[in-house]
Amino acid sequence: QVQLVESGGGLVQAGGSLRLSCAASGSISSILAMGWYRQAPGKQRELVAVITSGGNTNYADSVKERFTISRDNAKNTVYLQMNSLKPEDTAAYFCNVVARNAKAGVLNAWGQGTQVTVSS
Repeated sequence: QVQLVESGGGLVQAGGSLRLSCAASGSISSILAMGWYRQAPGKQRELVAVITSGGNTNYADSVKERFTISRDNAKNTVYLQMNSLKPEDTAAYFCNVVARNAKAGVLNAWGQGTQVTVSS
């Protein structure tokens, strides 16, 4: 199985920055994609950003040019650099990893979530 450990959430004023990290471990043959989703109270979980094994990235329109996703393949870690944060970015942020396991095939794993709160 795949275990994910997230870190980096917190409270920040509007216009500030935060950096989220998510490290994957376990029975991983290869990682196909790593991404971040968020869920605000009363809303559905939504994609924030994703990066594939080839380095291709995709962002939600609401975070383009403010957030940057990156990964360290050697550490199986994905990062989300969040700049120019807005109160509407307040949400629980969840790491997602799609990985290949030699026995189980393709696995889809979720982190426990880290809270990001942006004050106005």
